[in-house]
Amino acid sequence: MNRRRPEFQAIDVNAWPTVAQTELNDAARRTFETRRHAVVRYLAGDSVKTIERSTGINRRQLYRWLERAQAPHPDGRPFGFRALIRYLRVAEYGRVRDVQVRGDRGSRGAAGALSQLFERYPALAGWLLLQVKQRKVLLEQRHTEGRLRTRLRGLQALHDDFLRQCRAVGLTAADYPFNTAGHAIRSLSHRLKAEMLRSFGTAARSAGASHLKGLPRPDDAGTPAAARPYQVVEFDGHRLDIRLKVVVRDPLGFEHEFEMERVWLLVIIDVCTRAVLGHHIALAREYSRYDVVKTIENALEPHRPRAFTIPGLGYGPQDGFPSQRLPELAYVTWERMRLDNGKANLANETLTALCEFVGCLVDAGPKYSPDERPYIERFFGTIASRLSSRLPGYTGAHPRDLRRVLADPKGDLRLYVSLDELEELVEYAIASYNATPHSGLNNATPLEALEYFVRGRQTLVTWLAEHHRRALCLMQSARRCRVRAYLEQGVRPHINLHGVRYTNGVLATSTHLIGQQLLIYMNADDLRCVRSFLADGTELGVLEAQGAWRVVPHNLKVRQEIRKQAGKRRRRTAADTNPIEAYVQEKLARAKQTRKAATELAHAMRLLASAPTVRTPVGPTRPAEPTTAAAPDSAASVAAPVTTVDELTPRTPVRPRKLSIGTGQVF
Repeated sequence: MNRRRPEFQAIDVNAWPTVAQTELNDAARRTFETRRHAVVRYLAGDSVKTIERSTGINRRQLYRWLERAQAPHPDGRPFGFRALIRYLRVAEYGRVRDVQVRGDRGSRGAAGALSQLFERYPALAGWLLLQVKQRKVLLEQRHTEGRLRTRLRGLQALHDDFLRQCRAVGLTAADYPFNTAGHAIRSLSHRLKAEMLRSFGTAARSAGASHLKGLPRPDDAGTPAAARPYQVVEFDGHRLDIRLKVVVRDPLGFEHEFEMERVWLLVIIDVCTRAVLGHHIALAREYSRYDVVKTIENALEPHRPRAFTIPGLGYGPQDGFPSQRLPELAYVTWERMRLDNGKANLANETLTALCEFVGCLVDAGPKYSPDERPYIERFFGTIASRLSSRLPGYTGAHPRDLRRVLADPKGDLRLYVSLDELEELVEYAIASYNATPHSGLNNATPLEALEYFVRGRQTLVTWLAEHHRRALCLMQSARRCRVRAYLEQGVRPHINLHGVRYTNGVLATSTHLIGQQLLIYMNADDLRCVRSFLADGTELGVLEAQGAWRVVPHNLKVRQEIRKQAGKRRRRTAADTNPIEAYVQEKLARAKQTRKAATELAHAMRLLASAPTVRTPVGPTRPAEPTTAAAPDSAASVAAPVTTVDELTPRTPVRPRKLSIGTGQVF
């Protein structure tokens, strides 16, 4: 018959936390080994009498140690073998007697008096917890004499309020804490530190932290590690810490410089090889879902080499991008993408492009947790140290950063980095990063690691389908537009998209499509034309914008800004007026007033300059005369070639007139 106490029959000593008994002194080690031997023998089934006879331990002590070992520890586990250490306190000290005043020097022997006070007056304990929650007292960490110490800031003011609360509950000068010399300020300090350090979240917020990071997620065990290229990639955006300018040349050849806002650098990096697959620079205060999709497109498409204009910049013999050095890596897709839960990252169009078009899993980590995406965060740190911090106009990592003062151009716009220069510098920095030995790759470069996996070990990769390569615009979500026509006015079938009519030769003659809806896929960076499909999915063709909107390249943001300005002014624009030209001219006039206008001007100029071709109206046209941009005034200038507004706007061919030359005779 088993006469053991029921609470001790289901104890598993293998789950108990252990003790490093080798670090104890001889007396403490012998005591611990004796207690441990007795507890283990009892749980193994030996009789109590046998244990008492062999170890000399009384059964009451044995039962007491078992109860102490089963007591919960603050870390959430039982004390286990830790409760067998000599002089170890398992429960908090509880005071029973009141504090007595002894002589003029105050009271002595007031251990546990503050805890006793809080037990008698729970309102004081609740008030103290509220002060900690409201951060009325802050926790500071300091390194002194090689040790990390914590101290409280604002303790004196909180102590004064604490004494007022004590008087409010009815305590007098003969009661604790008023009958002590320091009015329990040291005990209050210890109690506050204990409450703040009870959990890391409370301690971090008391020290000034706004977000917590570093805690492993429960689902990390199910996240596979990157064992091959394109298995796991990371995406994030970084706001470059530099002040920029935009350079514009007017039709007379004079250059104008305007300071613009900071821009975003969006990057996709491979975790296994640390190679940057693609990047995109977004000219906005916050990047949007269109910028995220554009970054995905840049990572999929073959990288186009850039022509550098800054002296000394160029691709080295080993520099470049994966699809540039290894052509077989063009249009290679990845299996999983890690990103944060920003609004642009979790937009429907972004998730559709990743999950349905690319065919990968999306792992959206928590906010403000850079440790969840360590590789791309480390890459942004490399960009900040090797590029941003070395340029004039560096804003610094914090307001008191010394490098911010050293890199201040003192308002001289000539020293600012232009947008064109920044694009070349970012291209050069990323291309050289891919060819730089990486410590995480045993000093191999990311491109060498890719070549080793793809060509050496012949690791299998997945390519994007051929029909998807020709239609990357399908990554954008489709818009449904109804076909409209006005028979009594003779207006042919067309659709209206963002205030502009679109049509082509097929749609203009398809009377049976009037009233039906078309699926429209648009490129947010160039709205001169869109791709249209019927409701059943069959392709209808490319629809072109009508009027001046199909002549000059523009994006969705530019069109929305133009329509917004036209709505505010409530004026009708002449039919022959180019709205893009009017928008650029207005931003040029306001660029000196606000950096936002300068940023929008830079966005429009960049869009106009990067257009591959200029779409012309359908029908016979006259060849335009070539124009030549004026050379910069200073030959020593390293600024990138600027763009002339007058060169980017279409000019109407002028017909020559016949001149009548007189005879020179006077009548």
